[in-house]
Amino acid sequence: MSALDWLLASMVLLVCAVIQGAIGFGVGLLGAPLLYLINPALVPAPVIIVGMVLPALIVLRDWRHVHGSDVAWALPGTLFGTLLGGLVIGVLSTDGLALLFGGLVLLAVAISLVGLTPRPTPGVILTGGGLSGFMATTTAIGGPPLALIFQHLRGPRLRGTLSAIFFPGGVLALASLYWAGRFGAGELMMGIALLPAIGLGFILSGRFAGWLDRRWLRPAILSLSTAAALIAITRALPGIL
Repeated sequence: MSALDWLLASMVLLVCAVIQGAIGFGVGLLGAPLLYLINPALVPAPVIIVGMVLPALIVLRDWRHVHGSDVAWALPGTLFGTLLGGLVIGVLSTDGLALLFGGLVLLAVAISLVGLTPRPTPGVILTGGGLSGFMATTTAIGGPPLALIFQHLRGPRLRGTLSAIFFPGGVLALASLYWAGRFGAGELMMGIALLPAIGLGFILSGRFAGWLDRRWLRPAILSLSTAAALIAITRALPGIL
């Protein structure tokens, strides 16, 4: 990674960290496609590293609002989805997986807009955790499945609970990538080099979290999820067509 690559990637992650610190997700969603354009080696492992450290900071800030039972149901699904993602990442077409992911997220957003959002029951959370782990490992974009399930929660509980799931999910994803030969010392050093931008973005995010909590949190979640789906589909179509 050149000095210019580091500077551009740090600028992208600074903005993404502000968004995730205020909403609960966003680094992988918005950062992964842009970082891939800057340097393909930044995706997925370095993105997962920074996307793991930021949730740890958010949990430290919002730990009082973490809902333990939601985390307990999501983590087994995340583990299964991560292991499955590690198995298929070297076998199945990444473009095909991204296209499927984009289509499912757009469907979930459409269902949410017409008022048919499923209640966050244990089974739904378990399934969402599986989808999140699978997509985080294969595309570095794992936030939307769980964010859509928890979209009606209050801001601090949403951010704290999602982050408590994303941190161990990131550890599992890195282990799966290491097993698949996609994570080593080079990826680790690139991820560490980008952590200052994550820390600064987290500090700045506190200024926006309260404002979003008052009225804009759910629209922001739906908008970012739609953006993730469209980005995934746009990246996948050239490879499929």
